[in-house]
Amino acid sequence: MSTETWMKEAEELAALKPRKILFMCVQNSARSQLAEAIARHLAPEGVTVLSAGSEPSAVRPQAIQVLQEAGIATDGLRSKAVGEIDTTGVEAVVTLCAEEVCPVYLGKARRVHWGLPDPAKVEPEAAKIEAFRRTRDELLKRLSALFRYA
Repeated sequence: MSTETWMKEAEELAALKPRKILFMCVQNSARSQLAEAIARHLAPEGVTVLSAGSEPSAVRPQAIQVLQEAGIATDGLRSKAVGEIDTTGVEAVVTLCAEEVCPVYLGKARRVHWGLPDPAKVEPEAAKIEAFRRTRDELLKRLSALFRYA
């Protein structure tokens, strides 16, 4: 996705000033967890931030590590299915899958797709933490643009 495309989508979402945002990917273990924590860190007071997956597993330790490196709280992060969260009033949904089929959100909300490669799939293992840092930094950039209205 080009910078111009995601910036336009971030501006459209910012104009909505959503009060409840949902980030989704398949396992809810890396990308959507990073997005949830970063969005909570950047969002204005009163904005509810959620994440979920279609096949939840467990939060990747590398996600926790790179968030903590950036001074972003990780309290309460856990992998969850869409059915486990209260989606009432969700105004914006951001899907983050790239190489897999993203979960579908059927509720009424503005949807955008920011396909990012899954850092958990990077090999060799030694390169994985850098992939998590790149994903964190990309999400920081995009979510900073989204919450610029704060």
